[in-house]
Formats: sequence, C-alpha cells, structure tokens
Amino acid sequence: MYHLRRISIVAVVLGVLIFLAAFLPRVLNPVPPSKEKQDADQQWINTSPHWLDRQACRWLSLCGLLHLKSDPPAKPKIPEDDGRRHELRSTPEEDWETVARGGGSHNKGKLREIPDYVLNYAPLVHLYSQEFFWPSDIADHMKHVLPDVSEDKWPSNGSQTLNLANLNELSSELKFQFLKSRDDVESRPRWLHSKRNRPIAFSDNDGKEEQDPEGEPDRILDDTTWYDVDRDHPLHRISDPRKLPGGGASARRLRAREQQRLIAQWAQDDQNTENKPDESGYSRAPATLILVDKGSGIVDAFWFFFYAYNLGQTVLGTRYGNHVGDWEHCMIRFESGVPRGVFFSEHEGGQAYAWHAVEKRGNETEIQRPVIYSAVGSHAMYATPGNHPYVLPFGILKDVTDRGPLWDPSKNLRGYWYDYAATKDDEGLEPVKENADEPTSWFHYKGTWGDRLYGLDDARQWRLFGQYHYVTGPQGPKFKNLGREKVCQTWRCRIIHSIAEGKKGSWHS
Repeated sequence: MYHLRRISIVAVVLGVLIFLAAFLPRVLNPVPPSKEKQDADQQWINTSPHWLDRQACRWLSLCGLLHLKSDPPAKPKIPEDDGRRHELRSTPEEDWETVARGGGSHNKGKLREIPDYVLNYAPLVHLYSQEFFWPSDIADHMKHVLPDVSEDKWPSNGSQTLNLANLNELSSELKFQFLKSRDDVESRPRWLHSKRNRPIAFSDNDGKEEQDPEGEPDRILDDTTWYDVDRDHPLHRISDPRKLPGGGASARRLRAREQQRLIAQWAQDDQNTENKPDESGYSRAPATLILVDKGSGIVDAFWFFFYAYNLGQTVLGTRYGNHVGDWEHCMIRFESGVPRGVFFSEHEGGQAYAWHAVEKRGNETEIQRPVIYSAVGSHAMYATPGNHPYVLPFGILKDVTDRGPLWDPSKNLRGYWYDYAATKDDEGLEPVKENADEPTSWFHYKGTWGDRLYGLDDARQWRLFGQYHYVTGPQGPKFKNLGREKVCQTWRCRIIHSIAEGKKGSWHS
C-alpha cells in the first residue's frame, strides 16, 4: 500500500507537470495559433529523428534535450583581425553584376540631401563594454551568406555573386526567402564578431553634460499632434504656440535658440575641421539612415543598426533566442526641423520618449544629441544603462546595458529617402544625394537576413517550454512599419515624458 501511494503521488505530480507544460500555455494564449502554425509546428517536431524526443516535445514541451550544452559567446581562441582598413561605401566592379540591377543609376541632380537637423541631432549609441558581436556592414554580410535554395540553383563554390544590388531580384527569380550562413555559427567565425568595426570611444572629459537619469524634467506641453501623423492624417495644432509657458514670445525664442545653435555648430566645424579627432566614435560599419516624409512638416529619421549575430540571453544557464543577422533601430520624429520624440527598439514592441525626457550629450554651446544604450548580445536599444527585465518575472530574463564604447553613426552611414505610399513593391526608395550610387535592391528583399529556424535534426537546436535556442533571422528595415502614424512601431503607443517614468515599466507591461 505504501509503494502504491508513492506511485500515485508521482503519477499525479507528473500529470500536473504535463498539464502545466503542454496545455496551460495554450489555454492562456490570448492569440491561439492558426491551423497553419499548428501544422508547421508539427512538421518542425517531426524533424527529430528520435521517437522519445518527439513525444517529450509534444507532451512536455521539452524538445532536443540531447542537444543541451553550454553556449558561450566566444569559442576557443579566435585569430585576431589583421587590422587592414577597407573602404565601405565604394562599389568594386567585381561586387556588382550591373549597376542597373538594383541601384546606382540614379539621377544625382534630382536626389534629395540629408537635412542638416537630422545629422545635428543624430543619436549616439553606447555599445556594451564587453560586447562580443559588434556592428556589421550589410555589404560584408552578403559575402558570408548564401540563398537557402537547392545546390543546382545556387552552387556553393561561389560561381555566382550575391550582393546588395541584386538581392531582391535574385530572390524573386530563385524564390528564396532565407539567407543561410556559409559557416557553422557555433564555430564563431570572425565575421560574426566584426571586431574590426568596434568604435573608438569618446573621451569622458570632452565637455559632455548629461541629464540626470532619475530627474523629472519639466513637462513640456504638446502644441501639435506630432505624435500621431501621416499624410492621410495631417498635423493639427492643439494650442497657439505663443501661449507656451514662459510668455508670448517663448516659441519664437525657442526656435531662435535652435537656429543660433546650428549657426554656432557650423562655424565651429569650419574653424576646427583639422583639430577634430577622425576616429572618435567612428565605426567601419556604416549605419543605415532612412528618412520618411509624413507631411505637415513631419519627418521621421530611422537609424538602423545591423549586426551579423544576435546572442540570446540565458535562463537558468540555458541560452535562448540566438539568430544570424540582427536589425535594430531608433527613430527620431522631427516637426519643422525640431526633434519631438525618440523611439527605441526594445523587446515587446519598444518604447517612445518625448525629446526632453531622453539623456543627451553636449553642453550649452553644442547641439544636444540623444544617447542610446545597446544591450549586450541582443543589441536591443534602451534609454538608460543597467538591467532591463522583459517577458519573464523576477528578472529571470533581462538585457544589460552600460556606458561602453560610444558609437557615432552620423560619421559613417548609408542614407535614403523612402516613400511609404509607393504603389509597387520594388519602388519608393532612393539614395540621398550624398551617396547617390548606393544600391536599393537589398531594401525590397522580403526574406530574412539569417538562417531559417533549425530543425530538431540539427544538433545545435533545442526548444524548452516554447523557447528556441535558435530562431529565424529577421527581415530588413522595410518591414519595420516605416509608414507608422505613431512614434511606436505598433499601434499601442504611449509617449514617456521622463526617464524615471520609463523605468517604472514592469516586466509584464
């Protein structure tokens, strides 16, 4: 009887665990998976060659237990880079099949320039001090990936060339929707780390003045609907700008101060060009700037940052969420050349801050530029340094940021204007006049910039309680809702008016 009782208790506990692991997440899921997603998940489970593994995956949400192992950021002794410099924005003849296939043949006289205010208020990005995977050049990334198609369509011997000028066209011809790595990413090839692109940090004593992150700045009244606008929903004035706090001429004084700062900055640039450090904050990997005109004087400046690899975070010593290719971005919304809000691409949709709330760098005689913090491994973007829990309670899963090397993306970029209302899928993007020969084909590529989801027949893959070790790579900038009315990427958008308010967001918000 004693043994029967123990067996019964074990059976009940096991039954409860099976219910919690397999059925409870499905019941609580506010958006149940579609029939197509369920079928795709069953196909993925069936990739496991082991019957017991398939059953554990179906009933206990424990998939690929035999594959579990540590996944450190770096593998044993990686050879150091040779230190050779190379030009980033040139167009070598051997790299492009023809300039006409995706860009480079633009009429320079008709192209628009980057507005001065976009560069004056360009963000500064604190990368993590102990980062393993630094910014990458998307042109260089093309040299290390292949289309995910059969060998007869794309031989692996390198007889065909994949590049930014033909990516979308080749994808349309060959019907591929994924790029796959030439190398095993767990061998940590050098191109994943991109050590050559690590920016050289600013000095800590160059006259910076930082906003108190805990402070609560004076709430600035919104006088227009800058936070929710596009061409179909034009800007509306909420109040007379002359009635802003501080007197009838405060709006004019504010604009005049902005103009004086611009003039002072231009004069300083002209006089001290030879004295400015060339390498301060510079990275060999160009950022991607995409400008979107929303009408009514509203311009959204999207700064996209690409990394060859996303290293997921660990929970109880097990790593989840790795993927090849990583696009992150911030967006600064301007109204008539004046910055009004900043969007940070974090997990779970990101956050939007009013301009006056974010930390900035500069002093009274300089333009105040927003400071962004990039999380180690995931490169998610935050408004403050420190720990940033998400998804799971009690800080089990968190991003970490600090004041590591400061990257100035305005010093090396590819710039474009994008018309989100273009009727054809491969139209709407044109390079800025400053880099008129940049290709545009890559922007319209609909597929992912990294490997597709590995199956259970791959020794690198596991899935525990719905979380994968390796996930599918991301799509590119075109699919980040560039035509958004609100500052946030999703329809749910709340403008945060202080750093302290932003820190109050809990893990489940």
